[in-house]
Amino acid sequence: MSDKKVGLFKRVLNFLGKLANGLRTLISIGFVILFLVFIGGMFADKLAPLPERGALYLAPSGILVDQRAYVPPLDQLLSNQSAMYAETVVRDIIKAVNSASTDPRITHLILDTDYLEGAGIAKLEEISAALMNFKATDKPIIAIADNFTQAQYFLAAHADHIMLNPMGSVILNGFGAYRNYYRDALDKLKVNIHIFRAGIYKSAVEPFSGNAMSEQSKEETSDRVNRLWNYYSATVETLRNLDKGSIDEYANNLHISAQALDGDLSQLAKEQGLVDQLASRSEILDYLNAQIPGTLDEFDSVDMGTYLMHIEREELAAAAAAPSDKIAVVMAKGTILDGDQPEGTIGGDTLSHILNDLDRDPKIKAVVLRVDSPGGSAFAAEIIRDAIGKITERDIPVVVSMGSYAASGGYWIAAEADSILAMSTTITGSIGVYGMIPTVEDSLAALGIYTDGVGSTDIAGNMRLDRALSQQTKTLFQASVENIYDRFIALVANGRSITPEAVDQVAQGRVWTGQQALELGLVDRLGDLNDAIKVAAELAAIDQYRVEYPGRMLSPQELLIQQLTQNISASLAGLGLQPEWFSTELHTELYARARLALRPLTKLGEFNDPRGIYLHCDSCPI
Repeated sequence: MSDKKVGLFKRVLNFLGKLANGLRTLISIGFVILFLVFIGGMFADKLAPLPERGALYLAPSGILVDQRAYVPPLDQLLSNQSAMYAETVVRDIIKAVNSASTDPRITHLILDTDYLEGAGIAKLEEISAALMNFKATDKPIIAIADNFTQAQYFLAAHADHIMLNPMGSVILNGFGAYRNYYRDALDKLKVNIHIFRAGIYKSAVEPFSGNAMSEQSKEETSDRVNRLWNYYSATVETLRNLDKGSIDEYANNLHISAQALDGDLSQLAKEQGLVDQLASRSEILDYLNAQIPGTLDEFDSVDMGTYLMHIEREELAAAAAAPSDKIAVVMAKGTILDGDQPEGTIGGDTLSHILNDLDRDPKIKAVVLRVDSPGGSAFAAEIIRDAIGKITERDIPVVVSMGSYAASGGYWIAAEADSILAMSTTITGSIGVYGMIPTVEDSLAALGIYTDGVGSTDIAGNMRLDRALSQQTKTLFQASVENIYDRFIALVANGRSITPEAVDQVAQGRVWTGQQALELGLVDRLGDLNDAIKVAAELAAIDQYRVEYPGRMLSPQELLIQQLTQNISASLAGLGLQPEWFSTELHTELYARARLALRPLTKLGEFNDPRGIYLHCDSCPI
């Protein structure tokens, strides 16, 4: 056989082999999909019924967020329970609590905080408003816990009756802002960090330029931390009818007070008026059975997820008469990065595509942009701001609702909105810019590796990380950073209708609380997401409207598995196969601390601005 025929024969066999593999893969995928459809069909309608009279069981788990981070569809379906409940969406809690406040089927609210791992103070403030609304109906709130962390206790303080395990404690230690500094470590590794910034308070670069917090950073951070702690302590003192300053005294003298009671922290919490009753798990169940309506000597209740599914079904049944006008609530949660990004981060292209799609929908009468971001890529932030501008050009009002953070790049995309709302504890501002370029020429030289060559111009090869940064390049980068800062000042001045000079006075990279931002004119009013939706409706002059939450376009596979996951989760709840109420999970604190310590270093690789210029507030988290 000739070589030509052999070659043709091999190509035919290769093609047939690839075709067979493709068909096998397609059949396998089809089988999996059919199997999932079958399973989903089994569970689709098995939603646990609502009790005629009973309690709403509210047990937020994981981290409180505005939008869940992306999890691959198959992982959603096959993951264990702890992975499924790693985050709780704040608006779900608020919707459940507000609905329960007017629902005659709900007589009590049971607040179990043991699963809550962490929450920003602004998110706690939003939930606080919903809990206060529930309390106003005279329906009791009962808080139960094995232990109370600071975030957990803030929610529990709203309860009419707080129950703590006798082996538990209430740990209130105040707010702090600490970070690791890497200057000496980078020197030992012979890594050169070249820093460019505009704004004397722009402290995101400090971990790489020194070994301690600068005086300017200490000044503003101390002010911010104390303001937030004052809000926390004053709110708790009011809710628990405690003397002013008692929370400060409790935190500062915890070691002395505990020693006087032989280390019995639960008894200390009761004596200090932080809890009402010390009770074991069985005693807690006995108390709930005695207080809440039920059948067969057991109280009736419904968990938040099942309750929301019932509410959504009831709303869907009434949708036939729903108004055609819509308000779109768009989530901008996480670090701003260039390109397309999954949920949990803000992709410049991803969010601009969502906004551009809204621009084509004639039923959209207003847009609420929920910003929960410390910023990130300057280029991506500008792409988003431009997309928002296209919407406002159509005379569609855009209202910004600030979450925990709306700082730096987060403020860049918010500044030109028709109205800006923030919580009093929101972190915002940080109007400043920085650029950072690491080079490793000295690290390589220590290993005996050198870089040499020629270029056609003085700046050829100026962005190689294995070469020292030339003076021309340094000048170019600093000029670019200052140019972006001037643009930032100009767009804030234009959006807030104040002079550039006035903006510069409150800029310089300084961070403010929402209350301060209101006083400085950086936001229009204080309020939560629901308040922002109402403002959007007023600006659009509409009384009847639907609220939609548009997001990234999901693939057919993602949509299918997402729906199946929701059906199966609801069905498991109906079969009583949820996690046990009174159980806690041991979390690897050391691992979490290590991730936090190394976070600034990982950002060097994660940030992807095409020019290496960032609008990011690394000092925002408290």
